[in-house]
Amino acid sequence: MKFGFAGRKQCQEGKSCGNQYARTLPFKSQKGGTLVEVVIAVAILAVMGGGIISSINYGLFMMRLARENARATQIILEKLETIRLYSWTEVTNSGFIPTSFTDVYDPQAPADQQGAVYNGSMTVSNVNFAASYSDSMRQFTVTLQWTTAGRINHFRTMSTYVAQNGLQNYVY
Repeated sequence: MKFGFAGRKQCQEGKSCGNQYARTLPFKSQKGGTLVEVVIAVAILAVMGGGIISSINYGLFMMRLARENARATQIILEKLETIRLYSWTEVTNSGFIPTSFTDVYDPQAPADQQGAVYNGSMTVSNVNFAASYSDSMRQFTVTLQWTTAGRINHFRTMSTYVAQNGLQNYVY
Protein backbone atom coordinates (compact mmCIF):
# COMPACT_ATOMS: atom_id res chain seq x y z
CA MET A 1 0.00 0.00 0.00
CA LYS A 2 1.10 3.50 -0.67
CA PHE A 3 1.24 5.89 2.20
CA GLY A 4 1.28 9.60 1.87
CA PHE A 5 3.52 11.65 4.11
CA ALA A 6 2.85 15.08 5.45
CA GLY A 7 5.53 17.62 4.81
CA ARG A 8 7.84 18.93 7.50
CA LYS A 9 6.12 20.88 10.17
CA GLN A 10 7.34 24.33 10.74
CA CYS A 11 8.88 24.38 14.20
CA GLN A 12 9.46 27.51 16.18
CA GLU A 13 12.90 28.09 17.58
CA GLY A 14 13.58 26.30 20.79
CA LYS A 15 10.42 24.25 20.73
CA SER A 16 10.29 20.55 20.07
CA CYS A 17 8.33 19.55 17.02
CA GLY A 18 8.01 15.87 17.96
CA ASN A 19 7.77 13.52 15.00
CA GLN A 20 8.75 15.49 11.97
CA TYR A 21 7.00 13.13 9.60
CA ALA A 22 3.39 12.10 10.20
CA ARG A 23 1.93 9.11 8.41
CA THR A 24 -1.47 9.50 6.77
CA LEU A 25 -4.11 6.81 6.22
CA PRO A 26 -4.13 4.85 2.94
CA PHE A 27 -6.16 6.23 0.08
CA LYS A 28 -9.78 5.02 -0.01
CA SER A 29 -9.22 3.11 -3.29
CA GLN A 30 -6.53 1.05 -1.61
CA LYS A 31 -8.53 -0.12 1.39
CA GLY A 32 -9.67 -3.77 1.71
CA GLY A 33 -12.96 -4.85 0.08
CA THR A 34 -16.15 -3.83 1.74
CA LEU A 35 -18.73 -6.37 2.83
CA VAL A 36 -20.91 -5.58 -0.19
CA GLU A 37 -18.04 -6.25 -2.58
CA VAL A 38 -17.30 -9.57 -0.89
CA VAL A 39 -20.96 -10.64 -1.03
CA ILE A 40 -21.16 -9.78 -4.75
CA ALA A 41 -17.96 -11.71 -5.46
CA VAL A 42 -19.26 -14.76 -3.57
CA ALA A 43 -22.58 -14.56 -5.45
CA ILE A 44 -20.77 -14.47 -8.81
CA LEU A 45 -18.64 -17.46 -7.82
CA ALA A 46 -21.76 -19.34 -6.67
CA VAL A 47 -23.50 -18.75 -10.01
CA MET A 48 -20.40 -19.86 -11.91
CA GLY A 49 -20.02 -22.95 -9.71
CA GLY A 50 -23.69 -23.81 -10.17
CA GLY A 51 -23.29 -23.49 -13.93
CA ILE A 52 -20.28 -25.78 -13.94
CA ILE A 53 -22.00 -28.39 -11.79
CA SER A 54 -25.16 -28.35 -13.91
CA SER A 55 -23.06 -28.70 -17.07
CA ILE A 56 -21.35 -31.75 -15.62
CA ASN A 57 -24.72 -33.24 -14.62
CA TYR A 58 -26.11 -32.61 -18.10
CA GLY A 59 -23.07 -34.25 -19.69
CA LEU A 60 -23.40 -37.31 -17.47
CA PHE A 61 -27.13 -37.55 -18.26
CA MET A 62 -26.48 -37.36 -22.00
CA MET A 63 -23.84 -40.07 -21.64
CA ARG A 64 -26.39 -42.22 -19.83
CA LEU A 65 -28.89 -41.70 -22.67
CA ALA A 66 -26.29 -42.67 -25.26
CA ARG A 67 -25.37 -45.82 -23.35
CA GLU A 68 -29.00 -46.83 -22.94
CA ASN A 69 -29.60 -46.27 -26.66
CA ALA A 70 -26.57 -48.40 -27.52
CA ARG A 71 -27.78 -51.16 -25.20
CA ALA A 72 -31.25 -51.01 -26.79
CA THR A 73 -29.67 -51.49 -30.21
CA GLN A 74 -27.70 -54.47 -28.88
CA ILE A 75 -30.84 -56.08 -27.48
CA ILE A 76 -32.78 -55.59 -30.72
CA LEU A 77 -29.93 -56.96 -32.83
CA GLU A 78 -29.55 -59.93 -30.50
CA LYS A 79 -33.22 -60.80 -30.97
CA LEU A 80 -33.02 -60.31 -34.74
CA GLU A 81 -29.90 -62.46 -35.00
CA THR A 82 -31.52 -65.35 -33.17
CA ILE A 83 -33.91 -65.78 -36.09
CA ARG A 84 -30.96 -67.13 -38.08
CA LEU A 85 -31.04 -70.18 -35.82
CA TYR A 86 -34.72 -70.92 -36.42
CA SER A 87 -35.96 -73.34 -39.06
CA TRP A 88 -38.80 -72.34 -41.36
CA THR A 89 -41.19 -74.53 -39.37
CA GLU A 90 -40.24 -72.72 -36.16
CA VAL A 91 -40.66 -69.31 -37.81
CA THR A 92 -44.14 -70.15 -39.10
CA ASN A 93 -45.24 -71.89 -35.88
CA SER A 94 -47.15 -69.19 -33.98
CA GLY A 95 -46.27 -70.57 -30.53
CA PHE A 96 -42.51 -71.01 -30.95
CA ILE A 97 -41.27 -67.40 -30.98
CA PRO A 98 -42.05 -65.60 -27.72
CA THR A 99 -44.21 -62.52 -28.19
CA SER A 100 -42.68 -60.50 -25.34
CA PHE A 101 -39.45 -60.33 -23.39
CA THR A 102 -37.69 -58.28 -20.72
CA ASP A 103 -34.03 -57.39 -20.53
CA VAL A 104 -31.93 -55.04 -18.39
CA TYR A 105 -29.13 -52.57 -19.03
CA ASP A 106 -26.48 -54.54 -17.14
CA PRO A 107 -27.45 -58.21 -16.67
CA GLN A 108 -24.24 -59.00 -14.74
CA ALA A 109 -24.81 -56.38 -12.02
CA PRO A 110 -26.56 -57.21 -8.72
CA ALA A 111 -30.34 -57.42 -9.03
CA ASP A 112 -31.03 -53.96 -7.61
CA GLN A 113 -28.33 -52.21 -9.69
CA GLN A 114 -29.00 -53.48 -13.22
CA GLY A 115 -30.15 -50.13 -14.59
CA ALA A 116 -32.90 -49.51 -17.12
CA VAL A 117 -35.44 -52.25 -17.78
CA TYR A 118 -36.19 -52.89 -21.45
CA ASN A 119 -39.60 -54.35 -22.33
CA GLY A 120 -39.86 -55.77 -25.81
CA SER A 121 -42.10 -57.63 -28.18
CA MET A 122 -41.41 -59.79 -31.21
CA THR A 123 -43.85 -60.38 -34.05
CA VAL A 124 -43.74 -62.52 -37.14
CA SER A 125 -46.11 -61.51 -39.90
CA ASN A 126 -46.66 -62.02 -43.59
CA VAL A 127 -44.82 -59.63 -45.84
CA ASN A 128 -46.80 -56.62 -46.99
CA PHE A 129 -46.04 -56.77 -50.71
CA ALA A 130 -47.40 -58.86 -53.53
CA ALA A 131 -44.92 -61.16 -55.22
CA SER A 132 -44.85 -64.77 -56.35
CA TYR A 133 -42.60 -65.68 -53.41
CA SER A 134 -44.41 -63.68 -50.67
CA ASP A 135 -45.86 -66.89 -49.17
CA SER A 136 -42.28 -68.05 -48.57
CA MET A 137 -41.27 -64.91 -46.64
CA ARG A 138 -42.07 -63.48 -43.23
CA GLN A 139 -41.39 -60.13 -41.62
CA PHE A 140 -39.79 -60.32 -38.18
CA THR A 141 -40.22 -57.14 -36.06
CA VAL A 142 -38.70 -56.38 -32.67
CA THR A 143 -40.07 -53.46 -30.64
CA LEU A 144 -38.39 -52.17 -27.50
CA GLN A 145 -39.57 -49.69 -24.83
CA TRP A 146 -37.74 -48.37 -21.76
CA THR A 147 -37.73 -45.40 -19.40
CA THR A 148 -34.73 -43.26 -18.46
CA ALA A 149 -34.59 -41.79 -14.95
CA GLY A 150 -38.25 -42.63 -14.44
CA ARG A 151 -39.48 -39.83 -16.68
CA ILE A 152 -38.29 -40.12 -20.30
CA ASN A 153 -39.91 -42.87 -22.35
CA HIS A 154 -38.05 -44.36 -25.30
CA PHE A 155 -39.31 -46.54 -28.13
CA ARG A 156 -37.29 -48.40 -30.79
CA THR A 157 -38.33 -50.85 -33.47
CA MET A 158 -36.46 -52.79 -36.12
CA SER A 159 -37.62 -55.26 -38.77
CA THR A 160 -36.07 -57.82 -41.06
CA TYR A 161 -37.30 -60.36 -43.57
CA VAL A 162 -36.91 -64.13 -43.37
CA ALA A 163 -37.08 -66.31 -46.48
CA GLN A 164 -37.91 -70.01 -46.50
CA ASN A 165 -35.12 -70.99 -48.88
CA GLY A 166 -32.70 -68.18 -48.13
CA LEU A 167 -32.24 -64.85 -49.85
CA GLN A 168 -30.17 -66.14 -52.75
CA ASN A 169 -33.13 -67.98 -54.33
CA TYR A 170 -35.14 -64.77 -54.61
CA VAL A 171 -32.48 -62.29 -55.73
CA TYR A 172 -30.63 -64.24 -58.43
